[in-house]
Amino acid sequence: MTHQELIDLITEKKSFLCIGLDSDLAKIPQHLLKEEDPIFSFNKQIIDATHDLAIAYKPNFAFYESNGEKGWHSLIRTIQYINEVYPKQIFTIADAKRGDIGNTSQQYARAMFEPSGSGMDFDAVTVAPYMGEDSVKPFLSYSGKWIIVLALTSNKGAEDFQFLGPEGKHLFEEVLSKSCQWGDKENMMYVIGATKAAMLSKVRRIVPDHFLLIPGIGAQGGSLTEVAKYGLNRNCGLIVNSSRNIIYASGGADFADKARIAALEIQKEMEQILKSPVINEAF
Repeated sequence: MTHQELIDLITEKKSFLCIGLDSDLAKIPQHLLKEEDPIFSFNKQIIDATHDLAIAYKPNFAFYESNGEKGWHSLIRTIQYINEVYPKQIFTIADAKRGDIGNTSQQYARAMFEPSGSGMDFDAVTVAPYMGEDSVKPFLSYSGKWIIVLALTSNKGAEDFQFLGPEGKHLFEEVLSKSCQWGDKENMMYVIGATKAAMLSKVRRIVPDHFLLIPGIGAQGGSLTEVAKYGLNRNCGLIVNSSRNIIYASGGADFADKARIAALEIQKEMEQILKSPVINEAF
């Protein structure tokens, strides 16, 4: 999916919502445990109930890897289902946070982007840039695919390193400045936590045209209004993720219906933001 196709998708759906598929066997409705593949059944029903409200889905790999072979099977079935049933209607993000060098990164990229090997064919993958350019470049060799670089995260521990730097320039700003030399707005995005919304002004001064993936609204305390105030650009430029508030809106048989209601509430707020965007004064 190209940069313009992503913009068109946002315009069509009046939404920049991403739903995180942090699907946990311990939290999904108990009646699904009778299914042959409970996690896939859960994901499928969530996707079917919300696909017209969300522009993206983001499976968090930890929730699948922890279940071994069965978990990988559920993940592969999920991404194949999205690509087969909703082609060009959904942007898919592998929340894998890969970060290594050389041949290892090449193999990680192959796993995410080459269905002939792993069976997965994601549009994008999250990448940790701590090891530098050679931990990122292999992912950029795939035409039409995206990497999403971890820049400023929403967790408390982000302050341990991400705000360090010489002469008042934070490390996350160095990450943005350096990494945008490796890719461009057509193949690179950045993770910026919603709980760090005030920092989005600094982010936008460095990467005004790139898409930003924003986790942390809802359960983590981030504000969609604040994110929009500081992070919107003239093409929206945001993909805002919500996970638990949507997928676990109900623990009963009505979980998919309640997930739709929760997603619809966010989508309606986004629709209003897109109609009357609150652009930061810096623009």
